[in-house]
Amino acid sequence: MGMRVAAVTLFPDLVMTVARWGVTARAVGRGLLELDCWNPRDFARGRHRRVDDRPYGGGPGMVMMYEPVRDAIAAARDAVDGASRTIHLSPQGRKIEQCDIRRLAHGPPLVMLCGRYEGVDERLLDTEVDEELSLGDYVLSGGELAAMVVIDAMTRLIPGVLGHEDSAGADSFSDGLLDCPHFTRPETVAERQVPQVLISGDHGAIRRWRLKQSLGRTWERRPDLLRGRDLDPEERTLLDEYMSERVASAVDPAAIGERSE
Repeated sequence: MGMRVAAVTLFPDLVMTVARWGVTARAVGRGLLELDCWNPRDFARGRHRRVDDRPYGGGPGMVMMYEPVRDAIAAARDAVDGASRTIHLSPQGRKIEQCDIRRLAHGPPLVMLCGRYEGVDERLLDTEVDEELSLGDYVLSGGELAAMVVIDAMTRLIPGVLGHEDSAGADSFSDGLLDCPHFTRPETVAERQVPQVLISGDHGAIRRWRLKQSLGRTWERRPDLLRGRDLDPEERTLLDEYMSERVASAVDPAAIGERSE
């Protein structure tokens, strides 16, 4: 059985678009991903089927009500056989990283709560939610886009989804580093050539070049990723080489081309 995800959302059509294109559509078509949505409005009481109300204590905006959201979560859990984990996509959650994506992809079925308005009743978080996660330090109009991002990222890790089994393993963050540069045909574009090592046929040299570039790019763009990393001797040597070459290229512009050799 493939990965099972149930989204609790007021906009199910929006969330389901993630299953209609690209790798997620391929996963659904192959039975590797099962995605369903549950709308709290279907569980609302009263003629107007309200799912939100004014916040106690005053203030702007509306808050999603406890009972319809709770009942939608319960239905979603039943749909994925009950043994699931419920996560809330919220700017107040911990920032999600690739290790979280990997953990969720290989864990139990997921129920993803997509909040709207000013948020959800805090008692839902206390009683129904296992974990809160955030895409970053910014605010979206709702959790649907965040849920779609997480679904896409998890789907890439399902065996058999990508065209090449090593594709996901080569992505940025898969080993804690940013990805190396990539090139394709033609060999020369705008008077810039593909690094010769990549067309040399020397697989060992290519592997070292790619690792060196990943280490260097991480050092330049995301040094925080290296602070807690215990570099092995090869990685330390390659990073030192990269750093030395960058210093040399800053002094001698001609050295920039040499770095790609």
